[in-house]
Amino acid sequence: MSQSLRRAESLGAHLPPLLVAAERVAATVAGGVHGRRRVGQGDSFWQYRPFYPGDPATRIDWRVSARSDRTYLRETEWEAAQTVCLWRDSGPAMRWRSAGAPDAKADRAGLILLALAALLLRSGERVRLLAQQGRAVSGKAGLERLAESLDRLPDDADGLPPQAEIPRHASVVLIGDFLSPLAGIQARIAALAATPASGTLLQVLDPAEAVLPYEGRVRFEGVGRSDTALIPRVESVRGAYAERLAAQQHGLAAICTAVGWSFAVHRTDHPPESALLSLYTSLMPEPRRR
Repeated sequence: MSQSLRRAESLGAHLPPLLVAAERVAATVAGGVHGRRRVGQGDSFWQYRPFYPGDPATRIDWRVSARSDRTYLRETEWEAAQTVCLWRDSGPAMRWRSAGAPDAKADRAGLILLALAALLLRSGERVRLLAQQGRAVSGKAGLERLAESLDRLPDDADGLPPQAEIPRHASVVLIGDFLSPLAGIQARIAALAATPASGTLLQVLDPAEAVLPYEGRVRFEGVGRSDTALIPRVESVRGAYAERLAAQQHGLAAICTAVGWSFAVHRTDHPPESALLSLYTSLMPEPRRR
């Protein structure tokens, strides 16, 4: 048993259950991951990235830019930590859980967020919640402070990340179901990316949302609203539902691709460790070679 896992279990008597679970998930994944490569003023080449307004023109790599229709900067590695901003959708729809699902979407999203924070803090990163007054935490005590702050956040009525100021060149991780209209999602992500900031979007879905397994006559009720829909034969709309969901996910992927972000999908009946590893890996981009 790892030292981190033993520590998590010893603290279980007085820490919130979600935090204890996050420590365990992080300890499971920690052995197979490595430290992040960070952008800064070092001498070692790291990657090329698109030029954004406000970036110094002296860092433009004109030879690479000449071979593309975009202008690229040459970035180098840096040993100092940078800030990672995390957000979990806490709207009413995230509290829904179908029969047989292990977790509500909000609980699974919170678990993954805190487990990711545990890995990042262990690597010496600064982590903060994506909130208007969010402050970065670091070190061993940072995870508990982050969990307490997460528990106090108000509901996100629109299911969208807040319009918050973040440090330039921060990394952003957004976790939610992202089933709201794509236009609103695109506007928020574009604003964050323009900081500029790199980012990852993780869509968390209940298994019933992913496959619509119901049969026969079913009445669907909106979570937190009075909307209802009575469908005489659910199986007759399963194909159309799958197309709508695929279109939503295609739109989310396109939004992320347009700003250089990554996109992934996680179901609550799948192990959280796989989503955690995917998120952590997305924060370690490999250099783009000439």
